[in-house]
Amino acid sequence: MLQSMTGFGKSEINIGGMRYSIDIKSLNSKNIDLNVRLPQWMRPNEAEIRKIISDTMQRGKIDVYINHEILDDSGPVSLNIQLLKSYMQQMQQVSPDLSLEARFQAAMQLPDLIQVRQNEFTENEWNSFHEAVLQAVHNAIQFRNDEGRVLEIELIARIKIIQELLQQVPQFEKERITRLRERILRSLQEIQDVDQDRFEQELIFYLEKLDITEEKVRLENHLEYFLSTMKEKISNGKKLSFITQEIGREINTLGSKSNHAELQKIVVEMKDELEKIKEQILNVL
Repeated sequence: MLQSMTGFGKSEINIGGMRYSIDIKSLNSKNIDLNVRLPQWMRPNEAEIRKIISDTMQRGKIDVYINHEILDDSGPVSLNIQLLKSYMQQMQQVSPDLSLEARFQAAMQLPDLIQVRQNEFTENEWNSFHEAVLQAVHNAIQFRNDEGRVLEIELIARIKIIQELLQQVPQFEKERITRLRERILRSLQEIQDVDQDRFEQELIFYLEKLDITEEKVRLENHLEYFLSTMKEKISNGKKLSFITQEIGREINTLGSKSNHAELQKIVVEMKDELEKIKEQILNVL
């Protein structure tokens, strides 16, 4: 089963008069590249949050955004009364004509008046928040699985196209050998006293070098291996990438040995499908 590295997951939870939202976004990357943005007072919990996500999501460029908002007066917030008084006094000195209401409204826009108490989670609060993070991760993984199913359908279709193209190769092989033999004979017509037996030996040796039987067998095996790997329980994009390299090597060898226009066309079509497969593999976990 394939899993895409592209995903999105979200969850929310209310704790102690605050609503926390956890958003997880992931894109493809060779390794795990984890970026976590959270309130400053939650920094002591960052290592655990990172471990939860890296253990379950494994690879990808993953951005985690943890935001919070105050629900009601019971939330962990406080008003800095002394600072407010200071602001009001300074405004009266600078702008004595301003009304009390105007000074108050202006002061409330200044920084550091409203503060969130930087208390760590209690054990029960952390357990609840931990579950919310797991839920966001679960949602992101579900998104990845859904994307993976779409990828799997497309990759299977392209592998099948290469297999169909490979099945077309044998119909040109006999004609390929005949044409090659005729071309060599024409080249030797101007040469006198050609040893026919020696010529046949050299021709057989030359044709053996251009034989593509092994390449066809290996290519078919690699294609089947690719399909069976996609059916494994664990998504393995790196392994699939290695298999595509082997598929490409056999297709290239077929092209270099083909010596036939129609076979060259088949090879070009195979390469085109393989390039599309490689692009999609970059997004497989």
